[in-house]
Amino acid sequence: MIRIENLTIAHRGAHPLLSDVAATVEKGTLCALIGRNGAGKSSLLRVMAGTDRPVAGRVLVDGIDVTTARPAVLSSVLAIVTTERIRVSRLTCRDVVSLGRAPFTGGFGHLSPDDCEAVDNAMAMTKTSSFASRELLTLSDGEAQRVMLARALAQDTPVILLDEPTSFLDVPNRLCLTDLLSSLAHDCGKTIVFSTHELDLAFSRADTILIAEPPTLLHMLAPEMERYIKSHPWDLSVTSNM
Repeated sequence: MIRIENLTIAHRGAHPLLSDVAATVEKGTLCALIGRNGAGKSSLLRVMAGTDRPVAGRVLVDGIDVTTARPAVLSSVLAIVTTERIRVSRLTCRDVVSLGRAPFTGGFGHLSPDDCEAVDNAMAMTKTSSFASRELLTLSDGEAQRVMLARALAQDTPVILLDEPTSFLDVPNRLCLTDLLSSLAHDCGKTIVFSTHELDLAFSRADTILIAEPPTLLHMLAPEMERYIKSHPWDLSVTSNM
């Protein structure tokens, strides 16, 4: 579960993007985060992940305050997938996915049989097993994005945050990925939030929708949010590519 309590976030030295907002994303649900460019979606995700600090308020992940939790504690409850790509030569895809097991391997980083099984399962679920031995730098953007998701799955946390995970994927792979996220939420009990500009994808796959509409943050069931959008027209810089 993710609880956002009286949260205010802002770019450094700027007016607040979101002011005194609150929302709860329940366990076992898939939540899409939408909003205009510059509305604060990525900023909110970074605050939810504990990488940025809010101006005020807090975010609780499974009861843990992400702004005060030790990194080892935070990595056991939360994984994040960003649009940034690891650019290290000679690093294979399997090496990258294995990094997701770092919270469990201790100081020497040796993978146990259970760790190896978790890596294999994560790569199978994301259909990245076939290029496990390839260097990450040789992959397309879409393939690399799936590897980064596999790393998050290998981390085996109850909460996963994803910043525009479908942005580099073609339509069939977008649907496959969001179907996978839905299955992880509903069948494995994970709490998943992903940001997206693709409204059709959000409304057809997510259980609930967060909309960043500065300075407010609204949270509704997907059908309710779809009705809200239709009755309160507003322009997204990117609407849907489906």
